[in-house]
Amino acid sequence: MKKVVYPGTFDPITNGHLDLVERASKLFDQVIVAVASSRKSTLFSLTERVDLCQRILTNLPNVEVCGFSCLLVDLFKQHEASAVIRGLRAVSDFEYEFQLANMNRALIPEMETIFLTPAEHNSYISSSLVREIASLGGNVAKFLPPEAEQLITAKFKHS
Repeated sequence: MKKVVYPGTFDPITNGHLDLVERASKLFDQVIVAVASSRKSTLFSLTERVDLCQRILTNLPNVEVCGFSCLLVDLFKQHEASAVIRGLRAVSDFEYEFQLANMNRALIPEMETIFLTPAEHNSYISSSLVREIASLGGNVAKFLPPEAEQLITAKFKHS
């Protein structure tokens, strides 16, 4: 069984993330969407982000969602994964992702990283830009699954 881990903060999960998960679910037997407990401040709690991802990805039977606060290499071993999926939106992402992939492989040599690019219409979407637009009252519906759009809109109406 080929199992991959797709780690991220998913704060919130965007249509770009969803695109990558859907495509990975067709390439691999099982996809673990691993929601990271982040050292940077997040808009949504780890519990909220895990719950949101679970609700959005429920239609993909070979996708599992979990939260994690350990090293990615430890999660990789725990799930007996074959590889890690990372998204590349632009050349600017590559340098950081390349460094991260090499560091992870230095920690655990059998850890392969597979880079996927989002569909062109999702290539400019990032959670941080979506949060900024939403915080200023902008419409983010075309960047997010409906459940995420409702949650972020509600969050900023109450803040």
